[in-house]
Amino acid sequence: MSPAPRATTLKGARAITIPGDRTGVILCHGYTGTPQSLGAWPERLSKAGFAVECPLLPGHGTVWRDMAKTRWSDWYDAVDAAFVDLQSRCDEVFVMGLSMGGTLALRLAEVHGAEVAGLVLVNPSLTTTRRAAKLAPLLKHLVASTKGPGNDVAKPGVVELAYDRHPLRAFDSLRAFWAIVRGDLHRIDQPLLVFRSANDHVVEPISSKMLLARVSSTDVTEVVLKDSFHVATLDYDAPRIFAASIDFVHRLSRTSSGRGTDAQ
Repeated sequence: MSPAPRATTLKGARAITIPGDRTGVILCHGYTGTPQSLGAWPERLSKAGFAVECPLLPGHGTVWRDMAKTRWSDWYDAVDAAFVDLQSRCDEVFVMGLSMGGTLALRLAEVHGAEVAGLVLVNPSLTTTRRAAKLAPLLKHLVASTKGPGNDVAKPGVVELAYDRHPLRAFDSLRAFWAIVRGDLHRIDQPLLVFRSANDHVVEPISSKMLLARVSSTDVTEVVLKDSFHVATLDYDAPRIFAASIDFVHRLSRTSSGRGTDAQ
């Protein structure tokens, strides 16, 4: 029997690599999404002179059934490999992420410590209070997938490239990953910039509250976004996020020249 054909990568779903100076940035996209979910963030960081790496996470960017075969360790290994590679080419590396990408960014900081120069997180996920989520360990054996969390954007006409379904086996693995990251939040002492959407229909406020209460960082800023939903990097507040993240790197960087701060 011939092997099943590989799923075709969705148009626009691609990893992003942009060379730059000795300051590097790892960007992490979210659960069921792709680097497209980050909007113009990679290009704005590149315009500021930074080297940028944004991997396409395993199981993402094709069909949700591919994601069902992956677990949190596959997603983390992908961003960890990108971090190590970028670190070999740069003097310092900052890590940024959206939603589960923020969870992955936090784990990189927990594992690599001071090798992560700083964190910029947009609606990072660490838990959920939804009752249905608690049933995932059972339901994953009965139901393959449910409606996906993608496309939570307030801005009309904007579409996130994300699965319209999400596999419960992968979601149950994400829940396990949340528990691991929550347990090590005290290890994080890097500078931290957190954006939280006031109207987020995917990640509840408890995640950011838990994050800010448990980290050991002293350089912490939380920005509440009033005009954007969950995928704020594609929404009304995207330029604000991009500009502030560039300013954050310039403030902390040992090597950045400080050019290209305009993120518009």
